[in-house]
Amino acid sequence: MCDGAGGGESLLPYARYIVSEPEIRRTAAGFIGYGRTRPGDRVLLAADTHFDPEVVEATAKAFRERGARVDVIVTDAGPDREFDDLDELRAAIRRRPWREEPRRWEGIPWVQELAAREGYDLLVHGKGGGIPPTKHRYEAFPWLRKEHFASRATVFPRDLHTLVNERAWRPIWEEGPGGRMHLTDPEGTEVTWDMWPEYFDHPSAMFGPVPRWNHLMSHPPTPISERESASGTVRGTTNHFGRPFVPITVTVEKGRVEHVEGGGVYGDAWRELLAEARDITYPCFPRPGLFWLWEIAIGTNPKIVRASNIRYLSSGGFEWERRRSGIVHLGMGTQWRGPEEKWAGENHLVYGHLHVHCMAATLVLETAKGKSYTILDKGRLTSLDDGEVRDCAAKYGDPDRVLAEDWVPPIPGITVPGAYEDYAKDPAGFIYSR
Repeated sequence: MCDGAGGGESLLPYARYIVSEPEIRRTAAGFIGYGRTRPGDRVLLAADTHFDPEVVEATAKAFRERGARVDVIVTDAGPDREFDDLDELRAAIRRRPWREEPRRWEGIPWVQELAAREGYDLLVHGKGGGIPPTKHRYEAFPWLRKEHFASRATVFPRDLHTLVNERAWRPIWEEGPGGRMHLTDPEGTEVTWDMWPEYFDHPSAMFGPVPRWNHLMSHPPTPISERESASGTVRGTTNHFGRPFVPITVTVEKGRVEHVEGGGVYGDAWRELLAEARDITYPCFPRPGLFWLWEIAIGTNPKIVRASNIRYLSSGGFEWERRRSGIVHLGMGTQWRGPEEKWAGENHLVYGHLHVHCMAATLVLETAKGKSYTILDKGRLTSLDDGEVRDCAAKYGDPDRVLAEDWVPPIPGITVPGAYEDYAKDPAGFIYSR
C-alpha cells in the first residue's frame, strides 16, 4: 500500500494504480478504476479548470503507458473563488431539464455526446453523482487536487475496502426488512425510520444485495413508501458544496420535511424552496412537497482527509470528505437523475436535493427479530473493527494503522477541545482557520 504523498512527489504511482484497478462504475474514491483499458483503446479524459493540471497529466500518462490513445478536454468551470452560502443550491437545484443545465457533479452532455459519437472506448469524466447508462465505458474523475489524488484514500486496498463495505452492509440488507433504524449525532440529529419490507422488493444498484460502494444507503431511495415513517430532526453545519453555516435544524415527520429553522442564508433559501414546492406532488412521493428524507448515506474510506483549501470551489467542498468512513450525509429531495427529476424538469418545476452532514454519528439497526446492530459508533464505522476485516488488513501492515482514520472532523466540544456553543456562532470562521 502506498503512503500519502506531499510536495513534489510524483503522481504517477497513484495514476498507475487507478488505471490498473477494476472498473465498477462508481464515483467513490477507493473504488474507481480503469483496469479494462487495453493497448489501442481510445480514452477521452474530460476535466475542468478547477482541476490541478498535474493530476490530469499524470492520469493521461498512465493510460498512455498502457498503450491507450488519450485525448484530453478541459472545460471552463469559471473562476475559482471562496464558497458562499448559496453554492449548494447552485450545484443541486434546477427547474429545467438537467441536459439544459447540468449540475456541478454530473457529466457535461456535449462531452458525453462527443464520446459516443466519436466511438471512444472509455470516457473519464464527472466528479460525483450517478453515472448515466452508456454504450461505452464511462468512469468518474473526482480528484481535483494533488492532495486528493496522491493520498492513502486513492490506494486504499480494494479487497480490504470491499470487505469493509460488505461487512457494514450485510446486516442492513439481510436483516433490515421489518427493522427500525435510529440515527443520532452530538450536533443534535436524531431520526428514526422503519425499514419497510416493500423497500427490499425491487433491488437496484443503489439499494440491493451488492453494497453501494462507499455510499451505503441506510435508508432506501425513492420511490417513497406510503408507510414512510422517518421522523425527527436533522441538525448540522455543513453540506456538500457551500460555505459552513450556523446550525440548521430540519424537522421531518413521516418522511417529509415540515420545518427548517436556523442555517443562516442557507436556511433562508431552503425555506423559500420549501414554500415553492409545498403543493407540488412529485411522482416518487406519497404526498405533496419536494423535500423528503431518503438519502442517509455512509462513507467508508478511512483515509479521506479534508482538503487544505476547503474555503475554495477547487477543493471539491465538503462533498469530498463525506466519503470518509463514518460520516453520514443526509439528502432531502428528489433522487439524482431519477424519473421524478426528468418529470419535474420537463414541467419546469423545482427539483434536486439538499444536504446536511453528520460528522460523529451513531447508527443502530433493531431487526424485526429483536437483534441489534451498531453500524456506526460515535463516528466510527464498526465494520473496520470486524475480525475478518482486521485479518485482511494485516496483509498490508499493522491493522490498527491500516484501518485508522487519517483525519477526524474537528468539532469543538465533540471531537476537539472547546465549546460547541462558540463554534456554532461561526462554523465557517473555525473551519477556515484550521
